[in-house]
Amino acid sequence: MKKFVVLYLAPQSAQAQMAESTPEAAQEGMKAWMTWAERAGEGIVDLGTPLGTGKEINASGSSETNTGVGGYTILQAEDLAGAEALLDGHPHLMMPGASIQVYESLDMPGM
Repeated sequence: MKKFVVLYLAPQSAQAQMAESTPEAAQEGMKAWMTWAERAGEGIVDLGTPLGTGKEINASGSSETNTGVGGYTILQAEDLAGAEALLDGHPHLMMPGASIQVYESLDMPGM
């Protein structure tokens, strides 16, 4: 099985979404995520978490990030198509402007 890093992108940060959400809406959102997680089953290696604010660090210093990455998950599947199939009907995609990126985790040479 190969591992895949899933990044959840949205026009609004996860922190802002959670701050603006009512307790009832938050509960419904978690229910949708848990329903998806149950369906994905053993394909989930790490359900992940929402991500807070971050910094981009380079040789010149650091700055605020503006990537729209709001969270992550680690999946396992035979191939990219299998990972994509696990994401079918994912609740993150119900949010206007949201998208999901999936990357295969490659083995490190010599490791």
